[in-house]
Amino acid sequence: MLDIAIVGGGTAGLTAAIYALRAGKKAVIFEALAVGGQIVNTPDIENYPGIAHVSGYEFAMGLSEQAKALGAEIRFENVTAVEPDGSAFLVTTGSDAYDAKAVILATGAKNRPLGIAREEEMIGKGVSYCATCDGMFFRRKDVAVNGGGNTALEDAAFLANYCSKVYVIHRRDEFRGDEKSVELLKSKENVEFVLNSTVTAILGDQKVEGVEVTDKNTGEKRVLPVSGLFVAIGQMPANDAFTDVVSLDPKGYISAGETCLTGTPGVFAAGDCRTKEVRQLTTAAADGAVAALAACRYIDAQG
Repeated sequence: MLDIAIVGGGTAGLTAAIYALRAGKKAVIFEALAVGGQIVNTPDIENYPGIAHVSGYEFAMGLSEQAKALGAEIRFENVTAVEPDGSAFLVTTGSDAYDAKAVILATGAKNRPLGIAREEEMIGKGVSYCATCDGMFFRRKDVAVNGGGNTALEDAAFLANYCSKVYVIHRRDEFRGDEKSVELLKSKENVEFVLNSTVTAILGDQKVEGVEVTDKNTGEKRVLPVSGLFVAIGQMPANDAFTDVVSLDPKGYISAGETCLTGTPGVFAAGDCRTKEVRQLTTAAADGAVAALAACRYIDAQG
């Protein structure tokens, strides 16, 4: 019988393990792929309090080593279901099953890719899914933002403060984001809208040197000479396996607030997998701490 089963080995899950172990609980992290989560692909983190510069890989490995030094066990197994089992929970993986007194779901969310050739290859070499994480590396350079929602508009506004030129590429002629944000971008001299268009190719050998966009109405192709492509077309949480114990919002995120409490006592949600306004490294770490302490209180209350 485990005290706490933590599903996901990203920043939220690893932080949860650290807090749970320090509280004297036995915590096991279940991770399908590799520890660290999305942040592993970030070449340089500049916005984590107290650490001026660190690569995403170094940050993730440091967090992992800290958790393991406290006694965390990491099992590389894909959790396929979490179900109530009397006073505990049955955690099923592809190869085994475990009983746990409490469960923390920290499955994260993947950035939705464009799905074009060389996109994955160019991550960290000009392709990014987080303007606030990576935007500062493109000071005084030309970049493109692909997307039409509030995230894309906010990313473009942020980048316009540092970049020489920002192209905003959207497949429709109207944005889904707030009109106020659209008007703000229109007022900036270094922002250009490229509407009714999609990115159809990424150019450059070792790094991004441009993107090809194709007009959806005319088929005309155009090359934008940019050093960076910021993709902001949404995220994809992977929470369908847990619908027996949590409720999901229409976008697939676990319904849980800043307390990380779900509608099921004993099940908590931390990090990018839950409903929240801000998805950043700091908020993932905060969620991990909040969820772990809440899980410890729950277990102690059960006697």
